[in-house]
Amino acid sequence: MPERNVEFGKYGARGLKGHEAVARRLDALAGFVATAVTVRRGLLARLHYLTRSDHARAAARDAGLTVTDRTLKAWLDGRRSPSAKNLDRIEAAYRTVRRRNVGRYLLARLHREGRGTRVEFHPLNQSQVPRPRQRVIEYRTLNVRHWDRIVQAWVEDDDEALDDAWVNDVVVDLGSQWGEYEYVTNVGFAA
Repeated sequence: MPERNVEFGKYGARGLKGHEAVARRLDALAGFVATAVTVRRGLLARLHYLTRSDHARAAARDAGLTVTDRTLKAWLDGRRSPSAKNLDRIEAAYRTVRRRNVGRYLLARLHREGRGTRVEFHPLNQSQVPRPRQRVIEYRTLNVRHWDRIVQAWVEDDDEALDDAWVNDVVVDLGSQWGEYEYVTNVGFAA
C-alpha cells in the first residue's frame, strides 16, 4: 500500500508498528518462561524444555544450540556455566522451539472454530503532539478470522512477513481509516 507512513513520530506521536504489537501479544499468549536466562532457575527451565526428549533436542539443534551432550549435562548439573554467547543461543533456541510447539495450538485458539478473535486497536499516544497537529483517532475493534499467515510469520520470526500479513489481511479491513492504525500503542485480543 503506497500510503504507508514514512515519517512516523515526526510531530511527537508515540507508538509501535501494529505487527510488533501483535508479536508481543502472541509472545504473551505463548507463555515463555518468565525468569531470565541469566538466573539459574531460568536457565534450568529452558534447558529442561530443550532437552526433555530426542525430538526437543533435535529441534534445539535446528534452532542453533549446537553443544555436546556432555556440555549440556555439565550445565544441568551446575558444574559449569554457559558463556554469555551460549546464554544468548539458549534463549534464541528456546524461543524458536517454543514458538514452533505453540504455533498450531495458538492458531486453533485464535480461529475459534471459524468464529475468529476480536482484536482491539489502541490508537497512538498523541499527548506530545502539538494541538493543531493532533488527529482524532478512536479506539477500534475488528473480528479477525484468518490468522494463518500471521501465526506462521510469528513462528518463523519473520518481521517482514508478519508486517505484510498484518497490514494486508487485518488492518486493511478497517476501511479508509487503515492508515491511522498502522502504528498503535497496543493491540489487544484474548484468545
